[in-house]
Amino acid sequence: MKFGIDRLLEDSSLRAPLAGRRVALLAHPASVTENLTHSLDALAALGDVKLSAAFGPQHGLRGDKQDNMIESPDFTDPVHGVPVFSLYGTVRRPTDAMMETFDVLLVDLQDLGCRIYTFITTLRYVLEAAARHGKSVFVLDRPNPAGRPVEGLTLRPGWESFVGAGAMPMRHGMTLGELGFWFIRTLKLDVDYRLIAMEGWRPEDAPGFGWPLQARVWVNPSPNAPNLFMARAYAGTVMVEGATLSEGRGTTRPLELFGAPDIDARRVIAEMRALAPHWLQGCALRDCWFEPTFHKHAGRLCAGVQIHTEGGTYDHEKFRPWRLQALAFKAIRRLYPAYDLWRDFAYEYETGKLAIDVINGGPALREWVDDDAAAPADLDALTAPDERAWREERRAFLQY
Repeated sequence: MKFGIDRLLEDSSLRAPLAGRRVALLAHPASVTENLTHSLDALAALGDVKLSAAFGPQHGLRGDKQDNMIESPDFTDPVHGVPVFSLYGTVRRPTDAMMETFDVLLVDLQDLGCRIYTFITTLRYVLEAAARHGKSVFVLDRPNPAGRPVEGLTLRPGWESFVGAGAMPMRHGMTLGELGFWFIRTLKLDVDYRLIAMEGWRPEDAPGFGWPLQARVWVNPSPNAPNLFMARAYAGTVMVEGATLSEGRGTTRPLELFGAPDIDARRVIAEMRALAPHWLQGCALRDCWFEPTFHKHAGRLCAGVQIHTEGGTYDHEKFRPWRLQALAFKAIRRLYPAYDLWRDFAYEYETGKLAIDVINGGPALREWVDDDAAAPADLDALTAPDERAWREERRAFLQY
């Protein structure tokens, strides 16, 4: 199969609209070609593309910012001599001065298929800016490694944020290029938008179910996205960023596990199985121990749960990471009613709201966890209509 960048490099007819125009690239470390050349270098090597600028999203063009909410500076690329603007520094949206440096913006970002992953918000912001400034945006499409499944509550009105780009569920099941079409329709943008589509992407095929295992190398799109299995679990484990539990940052398996020094992981797993065993299908859970080297509970031994989505236990259609993590919160609340579970801080610069609510695009998930009388069926009753509605809404925008 071929990703969008590889098709653009190989087919001069796809590059024809770039002739005589200043071209900028929005990219990160995973923006590589089939032979692992970074897209900026590959485009610079072409004789018919005039690179005038580059942009980096959260964690930077180089992906050097390990933790969340660590800003990246602007700089000049030492090899190609073009300005590199940070869209996670002093600004989140491109400024007028930044927009004046190019005519066409190529977007080559590997997404994880989750609403909270900020690259899709950055796409929204550059599309809005392009519409205002009369610029063109081309998305060089890449796979959604989590595949097509849909899961989670839809973001509620008034809860938009840098981790909530629009009214979609947590696990949206679309590619970045497809989301571009959805943003344009939803936001009623008048912008020259083009998709350089993938060739041969089959998101229903095993063993990758979205990611072409054995055909393409995985490069971390952000520092704590080390493999496909993290990407599969991420729509659930990302919620731990809003909890006092560790999500495994500071370990070698971030966002595939969660835990804390003051819980009994075996009891948590047993309680999860007692409450809603049908929410745990398609994966294996294993109690484990870990000691983060940084971030939450750094230097302390944590009892944890690892979510295994590799091996014979994995079932792509049955695996529901958002429900699984919600169930883990519920189990902890039942086992330890007074547990200080929710972090209270300005998550992604949102003040006056609990981080867990910002992550979920509303308070419903937290309220379900904290309500002693609320059962798994109650959360299903809230969520299933949102999921059905999204599957229908996205149908018009699917390209593969």
